[in-house]
Amino acid sequence: MIDQQVAMQNDMPVSGQARGLNAGRMVIVAVIAVAIGAFLYFDLGQYLSLDALKQNRDQLLAFTESNYTTSVAIFILTYIVVTGLSLPGAVILTLAGGFVFGGVIGTLFVNLGATTGATLAFLAARYLLRDWVEQKFGRWIEPVQQGFAKNAFSYLLTLRLIPLFPFFVVNLVSGLTRVNVGTYVAATAIGIIPGSFVYAYAGRQLGTLSSLKEIASPNVIGAFVLLGLLALVPIVYRKFFEKPA
Repeated sequence: MIDQQVAMQNDMPVSGQARGLNAGRMVIVAVIAVAIGAFLYFDLGQYLSLDALKQNRDQLLAFTESNYTTSVAIFILTYIVVTGLSLPGAVILTLAGGFVFGGVIGTLFVNLGATTGATLAFLAARYLLRDWVEQKFGRWIEPVQQGFAKNAFSYLLTLRLIPLFPFFVVNLVSGLTRVNVGTYVAATAIGIIPGSFVYAYAGRQLGTLSSLKEIASPNVIGAFVLLGLLALVPIVYRKFFEKPA
């Protein structure tokens, strides 16, 4: 009888802790769902478009000039939210970062926001949304698992440098693998630098255009060339490095 009472007392804290964890997970999942729903309902994607960037060009520059620190914080936080919730608009944000902050500094801020947001998406998939990710992106899990089994850092670095899969898919599917958080963060932070710089540099050049005649300038042409080369990387990789099934 005494043993049963002791066992019941030992089980009670564990059960209460489990219920608390489940309740916490449900709250976080609900917050994620509400945030995504609000983004879609209020059509916030319209503000993450090239047209919106062009229309608000002067206001963005003026605000950044007078409130630089605040602008940096807003930009990084926005990038974290967009990437963490796997929302569309990261490319436009990268262009905007290059336009407002410059190619090099913009790349730094993009890297901070993208890496942090990607890590949050990774953790959400691992601890909160495992079943949903498996159902939604199951066809990508096996090839990613195989690549990680050989060399997790090298394979993830390749996926970041060469976008064989969409960025947000890699974030979510990686959460279902055994790769540790440190390896994931390091490979992501290093691997997205080239692509981030190309888009940030292009945003800087395109944002400075005041007339169509300036499209023929060397800097703008160079930006277009870099974008074209970046788009060809996956094609070249598949042709020369991927083995046929």
